[in-house]
Amino acid sequence: MTEPRIRRRRDDDMDACVEALATVHEADRYPVAWPDDPAGWLTPGGLLGAWVAVDGPRVLGHVALTRTEDAMAVLAGRPAAELASVSRLFATATARRRGVAGALLAAAVRAAENDGLRPVLEVEEGGRAAVALYERSGWRRVGSRPGDWTTPDGRTALLHIYAAPPAGTP
Repeated sequence: MTEPRIRRRRDDDMDACVEALATVHEADRYPVAWPDDPAGWLTPGGLLGAWVAVDGPRVLGHVALTRTEDAMAVLAGRPAAELASVSRLFATATARRRGVAGALLAAAVRAAENDGLRPVLEVEEGGRAAVALYERSGWRRVGSRPGDWTTPDGRTALLHIYAAPPAGTP
């Protein structure tokens, strides 16, 4: 396997993105409920950009950057117009422990900062591996709120909101 490359997502990547997402859903229950339109789920409203990690024609991971909803902005303590939300971040099982998720996260952060926006994100409390990645990368939790869905164990989802470290922080 060669070193994965991070690049902007193209329209012709979508089938491979959906296939990769299906493997993540099967292994990790992300997303919790399989969407009726997985390509649409990977292209949420307010999309500012999306990137993929590729190894040849295979998609190994994905991340999107979107406009931030007002409820999340309130918890982040900034106007929504100053923020960009990192979302739809995943890496396939074969890409884990290779830095793929971290590289995708860094690509989204760079894009937000290049546009003068502060990156934020939400993660469900049960996403321990994701939380560990964010905290290792210097992100800090700025708030929490209940989600509008139920987790597989029957509890209401609890979403933690994280803010990226200030631009230029190592």
